[in-house]
Amino acid sequence: MTLNEYLSSLHDKRIAVVGIGVSNKPLLKLLLEAGCDVTACDKASKEKLGDTALWLESLGCKLHSGESYLDDTDFDIVFRTPGLHPRFLSAFAERGAVLTSEMEVFFSLCPCEILAITGSDGKTTTSTVTAELLKRQGYRVWLGGNIGTPLLDKLPEMQPTDKVVLELSSFQLHSMRCHPHRALITNLAPNHLDVHPDMEDYVAAKKQIFAQQTADDLLIVNADNAVTAPLRSNGQTRYFSRCKAVDGAYCENGTIYRGGRALMAAAEIRIPGWHNVENFMAAFALTDGLVTDENCAALAREFPGVEHRLEHIRTLRGVDYCNDSIASSPSRTIAGLEAVRQKPILIAGGYDKHIPFDALGDEICSKCKALVLTGFTAEAIRKAVTDSPLYDEAALPIVMEPDFNEAVRKASAMAVEGDLVLLSPACASFDHFKNFAERGNAFRQLVNALY
Repeated sequence: MTLNEYLSSLHDKRIAVVGIGVSNKPLLKLLLEAGCDVTACDKASKEKLGDTALWLESLGCKLHSGESYLDDTDFDIVFRTPGLHPRFLSAFAERGAVLTSEMEVFFSLCPCEILAITGSDGKTTTSTVTAELLKRQGYRVWLGGNIGTPLLDKLPEMQPTDKVVLELSSFQLHSMRCHPHRALITNLAPNHLDVHPDMEDYVAAKKQIFAQQTADDLLIVNADNAVTAPLRSNGQTRYFSRCKAVDGAYCENGTIYRGGRALMAAAEIRIPGWHNVENFMAAFALTDGLVTDENCAALAREFPGVEHRLEHIRTLRGVDYCNDSIASSPSRTIAGLEAVRQKPILIAGGYDKHIPFDALGDEICSKCKALVLTGFTAEAIRKAVTDSPLYDEAALPIVMEPDFNEAVRKASAMAVEGDLVLLSPACASFDHFKNFAERGNAFRQLVNALY
């Protein structure tokens, strides 16, 4: 079925699009321009939606907004926003509505091979590296999903010989039927427990990435991660590992191998940190048979990294400033601390995803020169640090600063020549920012304004 045929099949349906966010705005435009009967539902008031509400109404969209945005409504098809757990829409399903999403429809209509990537950490870098590897091999590549680019409206431009790389979050995957030809799970650790009721629900969502695979498909998993190592696809399952030889990609005595073939020295990868070695090995395993060993090694030596991932901002009076705003979990901040070459002045804290900070507290004590805490989780992180048996009050000054701008300035004021100021929050950004990118951009602006 083509996109136009699918849209035509909706003309006699009452459609709700729940959540007027980045992924759903192109969907709303597509449905409305196709002449569908569409209601946009959002918890924000019409006044708060502002120009977006006016734009939607100008296209003929109905609005159902405010605290009671899901009350007294009845629809045939409900497109949910990725950030809303399906359990909040169960009443619609009980009344016979079809629950779906922009991404689920994309999977059903996509004409070309899909490589899908999920995990708790590293999925954005791994997705970007995968796309760049395929481009280097000569494919036309579409990169989207949770990485910020909806692709449904791009379907008419896609050809069967193209490749699609999708970064998928647990929110997108939850209850979604999808069939990627190649799937990858980077790792799994407690995350997003503010939305998922428990770890079991979170892992179940991630497993959807391979649940519909067939005998012709491929799953790549992290052999070193206790949660992912036992997972098996209906097709072929391969691995990546930095600890042992596996069927896939692995590192042994400082050399990376793929399919048993020596590929390159791990030290040659341009971006620092063992977590990035893992990201590259995952992408190497996922693209085996599509991208040559030579192109894999060449890209790894050249790739400068992804914005907001241990991104060097500037050096001012001998002090380096590094933006790792993507680190929205303790495990990702720990990986960042292991990657940098000196003990940083760490800026951390943000929105509470209900993930424990105990392990992070130990790492901060052993790997940081100073700590500046901000955001909703500041006190919880401080307690994890001071409760650590490694904590030394004299060796690790802690500054509590609720205002993000002031936190950056105070970290800068503490730094002397040779120091590193590192933003690596270990938390989501939703206490003060729309997303990690907005937080990282704010940090960049503040650092560039220093003199």
